[in-house]
Amino acid sequence: MVEFSSLIDPVYIATVVIFIIGLQRMSHPSTARSGIVWAGAAMLIATIVTFLTPGLSSFALMAIAIVIGGGLGYIAAKRVSMTDMPQMVAIYNGMGGGAAAGIAAVHLLGTTTAVTSVLAVVGGLIGAVSFSGSIIAFMKLQGWMRPRPITFTGQQFVNMAVLALAVACGVLLLGHPAWVPAAFQFYLPAFFLLSLGFGLLMALPIGGADMPVVISLFNALTGIAVGLDGFSFPTPNYAMVIAGIIVGAAGSLLTLLMARAMNRSIPNILFGAFGATEEETGTGVQGSMKPIEADDAAVMLAYSDTVIIVPGYGMAVAQAQQKVKELADLLESRDVGVKFAIHPVAGRMPGHMNVLLAEAGISYDRLYDRDEINQEFPDTDLVLVIGANDVVNPAAHRQGSPLYGMPVLDVEQAKNVIVLKRGAGKGFAGIENDLFYRDNTRMLYGDAKETIGLLIQALKKL
Repeated sequence: MVEFSSLIDPVYIATVVIFIIGLQRMSHPSTARSGIVWAGAAMLIATIVTFLTPGLSSFALMAIAIVIGGGLGYIAAKRVSMTDMPQMVAIYNGMGGGAAAGIAAVHLLGTTTAVTSVLAVVGGLIGAVSFSGSIIAFMKLQGWMRPRPITFTGQQFVNMAVLALAVACGVLLLGHPAWVPAAFQFYLPAFFLLSLGFGLLMALPIGGADMPVVISLFNALTGIAVGLDGFSFPTPNYAMVIAGIIVGAAGSLLTLLMARAMNRSIPNILFGAFGATEEETGTGVQGSMKPIEADDAAVMLAYSDTVIIVPGYGMAVAQAQQKVKELADLLESRDVGVKFAIHPVAGRMPGHMNVLLAEAGISYDRLYDRDEINQEFPDTDLVLVIGANDVVNPAAHRQGSPLYGMPVLDVEQAKNVIVLKRGAGKGFAGIENDLFYRDNTRMLYGDAKETIGLLIQALKKL
């Protein structure tokens, strides 16, 4: 095995190149599937070559862990529905952060230098925060706990105190290496418990409306933790270092882009408890909601020249993407121009709507982002909003609204708007939607999949 050890670093570098190729291919829906395969192959190669590391032992335990973890991951991935993909991303990202924290703990228990100890402490802190925070994100998205922000008096003071204590334990840990049993046995568990606690406290006041940004942020933190752990080895693990840097950079960039799409800063998202208090009922809202039946909505669709479809989380919950594709094809067969308007934070994770529509076979060329499509709404005959709420709320243009300043899809400027949703409730942010009360808006209530099926049947009869 020793004669093969010289191959480890070159193979690691090769796997990093494959990772980058996979990441590049993931940037477009048409090549995303192959990109995932490339990245998976790189991970497999990196895992196999790790077994050639000189002095490595416990091969049986590692093999058992790989079989159990890989088996559970395979089963979960096969069973998870597209609507639950955000939860899956959150929990798997959390597992990555937890693994990084575990690696840091092992390093701190062994023989380290001053530099590697500092890197292990920082990596352990970030990894633990990502782990516990991702668990809270998973539970909120899964519906196992209240999705709205959870706040209490003095929360920010408590959060900062817990973080300060975690950092203090980390510093004291550096001054008391493993050969000082009493001090080390106290500081090490205290350091990780406080770090985990800060992750929990940081995620609690973040509401479901901010989850896409938070998932990206925790993904970035996991990448940073992995990269730091890679440096904390006596001989740096280049695969961990470069892969961690790539994941951290990509996650950070995506987090900033998502925050910009909401016209909010990262501190405001993390500490603003957006949605914790509801807007005063009736503030700035005039008129009443006007329901419409599927048959009448089908007539409006059929005799429109242009239709823009705006998907949201309601479409994902109902798993209605295939029906949406069928409706769009049927309208185009009647010479109706159909486009899709995608808001970057629609759904529960970045690109959620793009993934669902691509799964249904809708061409990426038919999907338009907010900047591309907003100018077309005034000339559009009809906009069909399917399960979207906050991202189409004109209250974002009104001073005093909690949504003020958030870039939204200006669907209210269309000649007619039909909003398809289960009921008259508010969106995930808990803000009343001005759009529902506009004179040119009609409300089509019901499950998205079933109701679109009714629209299709009605269109075929015309």
